[in-house]
Amino acid sequence: MKKIKLGYAPTRRSIFSAPDAIKFRGLTADRLKELGVDFVDITDINEEGLLYDDNDVDKIVAKFKAEGVDGLLLAHCNFGTEFVCARLAKKLDVPVLLWGPLDERPDENGVRLRDTQCGLFATGKVLRRFRVPFTYLTNCRLNDPVFERGVKDFLAVCNVVKTFKNIRILQISTRPFEFWTTMCNEGELLEKFNIQLSPVPMTELTEQIKTVKQDSRRMAQMVAYIGENMEIKIKENETEMVAALALAMEDLVAKYGCQAAAIQCWNALQTEIGIMPCAANAILNERGIPVVCETDIHGAITALMVEAAGMDEMRSFFADWTIRHPDIENGELLQHCGPWPMSVAKEKPQLTYPLAFDHPGSLTAEAKHGDVTLCRFDGDNGEYSLLLGNAKGVDGPTCMGTYLWVEVENIKRLEAKIVEGPYIHHCVGIHKNVVPVLYEACKYIGVKPDFYDPIEEDVKAYLRGE
Repeated sequence: MKKIKLGYAPTRRSIFSAPDAIKFRGLTADRLKELGVDFVDITDINEEGLLYDDNDVDKIVAKFKAEGVDGLLLAHCNFGTEFVCARLAKKLDVPVLLWGPLDERPDENGVRLRDTQCGLFATGKVLRRFRVPFTYLTNCRLNDPVFERGVKDFLAVCNVVKTFKNIRILQISTRPFEFWTTMCNEGELLEKFNIQLSPVPMTELTEQIKTVKQDSRRMAQMVAYIGENMEIKIKENETEMVAALALAMEDLVAKYGCQAAAIQCWNALQTEIGIMPCAANAILNERGIPVVCETDIHGAITALMVEAAGMDEMRSFFADWTIRHPDIENGELLQHCGPWPMSVAKEKPQLTYPLAFDHPGSLTAEAKHGDVTLCRFDGDNGEYSLLLGNAKGVDGPTCMGTYLWVEVENIKRLEAKIVEGPYIHHCVGIHKNVVPVLYEACKYIGVKPDFYDPIEEDVKAYLRGE
């Protein structure tokens, strides 16, 4: 699991049992360690290691910022001190997980030691007053399955937020003239979300290709990698160009400090190097560097979000919505010329020629079936949203390129959603249900979640631990 670091701030209130609060501070820390969570505590801030004194807030903020925490766990070990929690959360400006352990039965005299649930109600209200978004993990016991699930989902939410707030995308050339759909507002992305583009001309890519071709060791390693992972159906010199292009793009991504790339995949590139970039894109996609087609910046943003939601443990695939399934009423073909990572394929992909183009350099393979999340970050007229939902892979006719037939709940509803916008014919898929994580992450990044099926209440129920 990718490491996300939490600031662990267990809290109490003076009128409830301090010894019990200290006890649950320790029990919660032990459970987090069992789950492999990387966290920073506050045991050096005061004798109790608990958040209750307003004078400790700045010390905790300084410690958590120095440690680079990605999220804040406000564990209510008794009722908690709501205004101190809110002040800490406001100053840290990271995702907040609000939780407390379930209260025990009152003793024979009717005494209650913690009243944790009541304190969670109070803190939730005050966080709202401070305009601090937060994630609520239901009042439960430490060994309840919902606790483990909720903590791990929150780590994934933190990963999406951390990724989204630090996006830099390598833009290789302009969008193709015909693709008005993939235009984006570079200034607005920077102003709204701190999403940065690093544009380079096509000539910088071709010059980098010349440079990497001179490195015989790297070239040989990449050609061997291609042979191990693809069934080669093109000429030797064309395979070498695929290898050189992959290495050149990887170098430029590193040079400009980017996490993803968007390339003008046709047709200027073919004039320069004689191949399609699809297989080279697939190589970088397999290495965890999303590369998307037709200079689709919003597509690259989507890919980074989706993979972050999956804790970067599996690869996503960038697809076109293309045609309805000829036999399944709510079926649809997801396809692209051949840029999907090899691990997505059902079998070893072929390195060959794409559909509709005469130049070599694309993969052909059907993707694995199973449940998938489909997603699209997009916007126009100053408003941005995240289209998301679920689908399942199904059988269908053989196609060229990389493809997957999927079935959704209502294809007509989905079709209308895409046509009416702000979305386009591109989406990103991943073989994992990351819809709840992406939905929860939206509250922290200023993006509206938008379901193509009416599943919002089901997602909320999952997040509540139902």
